[in-house]
Amino acid sequence: MSKGGGGKGRGRELLVNAYSEKWVRKGFQWVYRQEVTAGGGPLGTEVLVRGPAGQVLGRALLDDGWIAARVYRMDDGPLDAAWLDARLDAAAALRAQVVDPNTTGYRLVNGENDGLPGLRIDWWDHFAVLVLDSPAVAPLVDGVVAWLERTRAPRGVYLCYRPDHRDERDFARVQPAPGLIAGHPPAGDVGVRERSLTFRVRPAEGPDVGLYADMREVRAWLEPHWLGRRVLNTFAYTGAFSVAAAHHGAAEVVTVDLAQPAIERAEANFAANDLATDLHEFIVEDTFKAFDRFRRTGRQFDLVLLDPPAFSRSDVGIWSAKRDWPRLVAAACRVLAPDGWLVVASNQGELSPRDWQGLLLEGFEKAERRAQELTRLGQAPDFPAASWFPEGRYLKVSVWRVL
Repeated sequence: MSKGGGGKGRGRELLVNAYSEKWVRKGFQWVYRQEVTAGGGPLGTEVLVRGPAGQVLGRALLDDGWIAARVYRMDDGPLDAAWLDARLDAAAALRAQVVDPNTTGYRLVNGENDGLPGLRIDWWDHFAVLVLDSPAVAPLVDGVVAWLERTRAPRGVYLCYRPDHRDERDFARVQPAPGLIAGHPPAGDVGVRERSLTFRVRPAEGPDVGLYADMREVRAWLEPHWLGRRVLNTFAYTGAFSVAAAHHGAAEVVTVDLAQPAIERAEANFAANDLATDLHEFIVEDTFKAFDRFRRTGRQFDLVLLDPPAFSRSDVGIWSAKRDWPRLVAAACRVLAPDGWLVVASNQGELSPRDWQGLLLEGFEKAERRAQELTRLGQAPDFPAASWFPEGRYLKVSVWRVL
């Protein structure tokens, strides 16, 4: 995106078929490779998108991956500074309405759902992390940094990429290179507030800085329900749910993750909240193996959390939703005390809510337990899901009482 209005190759056009036209007119912002009938250019080129009859559908940036183009405007106006500032201002105005003033770690821009496909901005106290889905979005970066410096004065701005397994792209050599692109790095971990809690994050390690802010509302919903409970937090990462449980009066919190560094950071988060680590337990172990050990020793819990990463590894290899969700639910049921609660979460967008629910029910049947679903939850409001972008509602969370 140029300073005066428009990126390189503004005279270029992209012609799409009738199927793509139908979806773009609905507001969908992706054009797939097989939908292109003519036109194109280098990655990051700004193009005018036209339908089969030559009608203008919008303006886009070209990509060379599984997505051929991302549409940013539904007219023929330029992708200039005025347009970008207006989109960013609108996103910031929403966060001012929906993010608690005591929360200093949140998503400032949520890609397609804020009208900026392929671009996310996470705000961590005084530091910003720009997350790009592709280097094709790079023409927007300078304008975003200028807006951040003018409106929020960040101490540092980091750039990172969120690789998609459907793209065969070498992100090790991608340009612009990830890292600090403005300001200076923090002296150490950055402390961010989430309601009454403090978490330590590392902006330089974006997009996974150490806290999943999209789960904030789930932690908030659980606040009244921790008191006196024996809690098992599996796939715990840096222990945000463990901290919340201990802070709000859980009798016992057991934190399990396969990665030693994650467990160490979970302990650091306990210390950041003045919680005694020696009153709780931190275990570096595969979750399935931990479940089996607890089952064999007769150890039970009142509340178990399951939030496996979409591409985690278990004792049987790489995570498979169809194979492993029923196994995981069944294993959790076998260590739950009577009428215990099971909190399950999945961020796999490709896994529909209906299919996921089916896998959970299969797990209850496998364990020969009946269950009552108490509530369904989703991502925090700073991760809005747009009506024009079905993929935006990716996070699925449900709470079950297991009889």
